[in-house]
Amino acid sequence: MVARTQGVFGADIDAVKSVSVTEGDSVSLHSYVTEVKRDDQILWMFGPKETRIAEIYKENIDMFDNNEIFGDRLQMDNQTGSLTIRNIRTEHSGLYKLTVISNRGTSYKRFNVSVYALLPFPIITRDSSQCSSSERSTNQNCSLLCSVLNVSAVTLSWYKGNSLLSSISVSDLSISLSLPLEVEYQENNIYSCVINNPVTNQTTHLDITQLCQPCEDQS
Repeated sequence: MVARTQGVFGADIDAVKSVSVTEGDSVSLHSYVTEVKRDDQILWMFGPKETRIAEIYKENIDMFDNNEIFGDRLQMDNQTGSLTIRNIRTEHSGLYKLTVISNRGTSYKRFNVSVYALLPFPIITRDSSQCSSSERSTNQNCSLLCSVLNVSAVTLSWYKGNSLLSSISVSDLSISLSLPLEVEYQENNIYSCVINNPVTNQTTHLDITQLCQPCEDQS
């Protein structure tokens, strides 16, 4: 159940609803209005400056053509006042505020939208220094590295089957991540490297027979 608070002048305010979406997708923010009446005013605003981005008033829709933030990505339902953002980008993350004014009173809804970038597939490589003359005779393990470039707000993990072996996370900074793993040359376990954010994930499976040939068998 959504929590509500009563503000001044009897305004009805919903708690903030969190919405997560992947860049390039479309997202709809619902007004929960069954039918817009002629004298209703429905106004959508975005960001800390509460920039007006879409409005219905006296059955006329104004998409604020001078809006440089969204271009032509916005679409407003003339029956309900719900707002759709098409081909959403990371810069469209933020707080959206809906104001509905009717003869029944004034109500507000707020949506905190988080837009996550598309995830790359992790790249698994082998530490080639293992096959140097000093390492060749003693090392019975294969040293691997799973890497991703220019990512933010993600977790990178190694799995053995369905069991988590290790992980590393980054918050808002756009950086490169790497996570090491050592396996035995002859083992038959299934390993995978996974990158994920709150919306989606990408997985690369380890082919031990291809990457982890014993040093003496390599040309």
